[in-house]
Amino acid sequence: MISASATQAAGEVRVVFGRVKRRLKDLAETDDLTPSQLSMLSRLDKDGPATASQLAAAERIRPQSVAAILTALRNADLIERHPDPEDGRRQVVSLTSKGRHRLQGDRKVRQEWLAQTLQEHCSEAERQTIIKALALLDHAIEAATVR
Repeated sequence: MISASATQAAGEVRVVFGRVKRRLKDLAETDDLTPSQLSMLSRLDKDGPATASQLAAAERIRPQSVAAILTALRNADLIERHPDPEDGRRQVVSLTSKGRHRLQGDRKVRQEWLAQTLQEHCSEAERQTIIKALALLDHAIEAATVR
């Protein structure tokens, strides 16, 4: 049986994260990109160049969906494709400088807003509590993912 505190914490995390996500989305300059396209750009930025099949597995989506996403990102000059040095039949996808710049600019704007908000509305002790709470949440999520 799930405890009342676990249920309450789960509900509050979901609501607060939803609010933060919506506010950060409002700040981004990526209105012309879908959430799937943004996720793919972020994945390439975080993990580096990858094949379409690697991206499909990492994003847990169908290869056909990856192909459509990559086509849109290529048309926007945010990614580029090169032959895989290990297997010339495959292509490796990577960010272009335009794609990297776009992600970094959006991240900077969002992080600056959030940092300013935390600076103005939370004490140092409260910010430290947030840092610790997020570390605990991350640990729990990682432990649950490993199963």
